[in-house]
Amino acid sequence: MLTPTVNQRPPPIPQIASELYELVVAYFKQETTEPLKALGRVVAYGVAGSLLIGVGVVCITVGGLRLLQTETGSTFTGNWSWVPYLIITVLLGIGGALTWKIGTSRRQKRETA
Repeated sequence: MLTPTVNQRPPPIPQIASELYELVVAYFKQETTEPLKALGRVVAYGVAGSLLIGVGVVCITVGGLRLLQTETGSTFTGNWSWVPYLIITVLLGIGGALTWKIGTSRRQKRETA
């Protein structure tokens, strides 16, 4: 905004109000809308990655179960047919525990730093 000189009049109030409104809208877009868009992209990638990891774990689990059921011969037949399910459940539990442990240790490192 220009400082009025002796021969120059200050801009009218509606023009000042319009400029102020444009400034506030530009500031709002810069400080809130753009960071929210970036956050939305990060969340979208996180959800997509989680879904892909989930599908991969299911496929690997079913594949491991079928491997145990078919490739072990007659080891897991009859009264022992439940053992492949137990083995896969234990492996999934170990994988979940390791994932939990790694996640909490990273969070603790971030909080202490």
